[in-house]
Amino acid sequence: MARSCRLVDLGLVDYGRALAVQHRCVEARHQGLLDRDVFFLVEHFPVFTYGRRSGAEHLCVPQDFLEARGIAVFAVERGGSVTYHGPGQLVVYPVVHLPTAGWKAVDWVTALEEVMIRTARRFGVAACRHPRGRGVWVGEKKLGSLGIAVRHGISFHGVALNVHNALEPFQWIRPCGLSDVAMTSLAVETHAVVSMTDVKRVFLECAEDVLGVHFEPTDPEDLFPKAHGRAHARA
Repeated sequence: MARSCRLVDLGLVDYGRALAVQHRCVEARHQGLLDRDVFFLVEHFPVFTYGRRSGAEHLCVPQDFLEARGIAVFAVERGGSVTYHGPGQLVVYPVVHLPTAGWKAVDWVTALEEVMIRTARRFGVAACRHPRGRGVWVGEKKLGSLGIAVRHGISFHGVALNVHNALEPFQWIRPCGLSDVAMTSLAVETHAVVSMTDVKRVFLECAEDVLGVHFEPTDPEDLFPKAHGRAHARA
């Protein structure tokens, strides 16, 4: 039987806000104040983030170059190296208690990759895994990235699938710490206009199949039980 999970679409948000929401949910889930797992759908304003395996050494441009373009940089606790987020990229943050859901961390990462692979293939893009690193690839080009953190047995952070986002900012970093990787998107691979609404719908359908979940759309205001003061996800 599929597990019921909350689904919250935050739309286009600052990275810092989305990170704070995740931290709040992880703590609430740990304390038993959040009754089930939550998946967040977001797009971000332009931002570079790097995880535990790398630092600013993988930025190929100076800080003033980024400041002039209004691009923030965050060091976060997820796995993986540096990546870029921007409008037109689907980012999904599952906040999932792995023991309750029956997942080990490595299998959870593989399952999230599978969701992205199936999503891409629904759009006619032959996505696959690659020995060069985690994520989703089309030949030698990278289509989707992945990095999680686990705290109190709860996985957070997640996946980023390039839909129709600008790819030039990836040239200003070494994506995933790789010096010679090219990035691609569903729009580039299909030579067509790709709707974010359609990609979200397909991604969720694939996630339900692969992860064995059922999504219950939830307003951020209703994420936490009223009995606990209506603490909510809006920053």
